[in-house]
Amino acid sequence: MPIRRCFLLVVALAAVLLAGAGTATPLHAQCTVTNTAFLPGEQVSYNLYFNWKFVWIKVGYANLTVQESEWESQPGYRFDLLSHTSKKADFFFKMRDTLTCHVGKGLEPRYFCKAAEEGKRHTRDEAWFSYDNGRVNVHQKRTWYSQDRAPQETDYSDSTCVFDMLSILGQARSWRAEDFKVGDKVNFPMTTGRKVEQQTLIYRGKENVEAKNDTTYRCLVFSFVEYDKKGKEKEVITFFISDDDNHLPIRLDMYLSFGSAKAFLAGVKGNRYPLTSAVEKK
Repeated sequence: MPIRRCFLLVVALAAVLLAGAGTATPLHAQCTVTNTAFLPGEQVSYNLYFNWKFVWIKVGYANLTVQESEWESQPGYRFDLLSHTSKKADFFFKMRDTLTCHVGKGLEPRYFCKAAEEGKRHTRDEAWFSYDNGRVNVHQKRTWYSQDRAPQETDYSDSTCVFDMLSILGQARSWRAEDFKVGDKVNFPMTTGRKVEQQTLIYRGKENVEAKNDTTYRCLVFSFVEYDKKGKEKEVITFFISDDDNHLPIRLDMYLSFGSAKAFLAGVKGNRYPLTSAVEKK
């Protein structure tokens, strides 16, 4: 998995882990939940490091923000995730990506957009969500700005909920995690703006993890895995999620085809609850 894809998925996929614990919160036709996890004005920042010849080098950052908004005159929330490589890292690979999504007050997805400048490729992926007769309908479109190509458009429909990279973050943070057992697997569909992909995560247990804000947190540990043609499991990302009501990703370990990378929580402002998962501060 390319580092740019991992960087965009780390925050979003981490929250997905809370979605499938036992039978605590099944998906339903309207795809809504009550927001119990965040308040408008929350800001979360991350630093990204890459392992280069046994040395960990900072290569970029990501900022996630939440604010009140409207979509088609309906009140809700807007999530924005900005990811940016440093000037040093730009020499190897330049990334300027902005993800935006609008959700309703019930946190159901309404619109998703990923504007990406990655190397020489400049694209815009969008997804529009609608709900009719117990089904979720998703219209997706990719626009190329760096190539002379016609836009690619697809449609998808399902009787279960479909999310994008950011709406799943907002909703899953309000779902329960108490019923997880070590080894539990979570399967879920997610749209990228071009297609809907099925993903798999596995709960591994709990562990204390140090962030880049001089604090150690008690975390839930999950693995994002892929399977080869023979069904052999391959670890792609390991997630460390704060074991408190905020359910914030604290650290993410990414195993890439050309090395490894880590994303660390650098800071958070406007969080709804105290970070009671913090067990030690230097």
